[in-house]
Amino acid sequence: MVRFTTKKIDSLTLGERMKKLRDERRLSLSEVSKGTKIQVKYLECLEDGVYLKLPADVYVKGFLRSYAIFMGLNELALIKQFEREKGIHKNIKKVADNEGSTEPIKFSSIVITPKTIIVSAILLVVVSSFIYLYMEVNNFVSKPRLSINTPVDGTTVTGSSTHVTGIAEKDAFVFINDQPVLVSEKGEFSEDVGLKSGLNVINVKARSKFDKEDMKAVSVNAVFEDDGASQAANDVPAQNDSAVAPESIKLDLYVNPNPTWMSVEADGNLVYSGVLLPQSVQTFNAKEKISITSGKGSETFIKINGKDLGVLSSDNGVVRDIMYDAKGKVDSAK
Repeated sequence: MVRFTTKKIDSLTLGERMKKLRDERRLSLSEVSKGTKIQVKYLECLEDGVYLKLPADVYVKGFLRSYAIFMGLNELALIKQFEREKGIHKNIKKVADNEGSTEPIKFSSIVITPKTIIVSAILLVVVSSFIYLYMEVNNFVSKPRLSINTPVDGTTVTGSSTHVTGIAEKDAFVFINDQPVLVSEKGEFSEDVGLKSGLNVINVKARSKFDKEDMKAVSVNAVFEDDGASQAANDVPAQNDSAVAPESIKLDLYVNPNPTWMSVEADGNLVYSGVLLPQSVQTFNAKEKISITSGKGSETFIKINGKDLGVLSSDNGVVRDIMYDAKGKVDSAK
């Protein structure tokens, strides 16, 4: 008797896989959008398999890379599955279009000879080469387009963060205070930037594929809500000289080995939100507590007041609202 072995085949599409993973982690589309900087409408298109409404492939691959970093997945596997499924969708659409076409056959009065074909081909090659060279030279010698919409230079904001928006060259890489941000297919970018009390200078840089750069800076004056109360308290004579101020918190944060999205709140105020690069160390200060949310807890490392506390969490995926005070990690059960 011949025995047959059965092999289980994973028949989930990319969209079904993404939706299942999001449901398992109990994340909403808006939460994934905030963590990956991908617009909700594009996440819906990916989950529903509506590939024809997505932007150019180069941006979709960027979306999938950000999604893979946020979810802790293999980005190459996601991209390959997307390319395979999109090819299938295109082939199905071509067949449907051909079957629905009933246009009558038209005969041209132009006589096409081998000489005509050769001359036309040569002209096409010459014109295409000239246009290509012109565009490449123009891109090589010129700086990428960059403009900042908000905030306006010299503005004053209340709080510990501000929303930076602007427009850059379509294929440019954008950095805000040396941290990379995602750029849409229209060249638009937006990012929340943490502020310190007083004058802040926000540097925005755009870099083209030819390594040409353009940089702009805006000055923002941040006024914290408790600044007035603190100043008033400082003006009141001390009634108890024996009182000791609580120990402040200095937290050093870095990731290794992959770029990881995270957000940091100091004393209840958002001070950072974005993708942290492995070679970058961010330092945050607080009076009472610091809360950290990371896209990959096992690759996020913490130091409190110079003391190395190791990884944020042993969890390889998303960890939320991990609290620290001057003594170290705060037990959530307390």
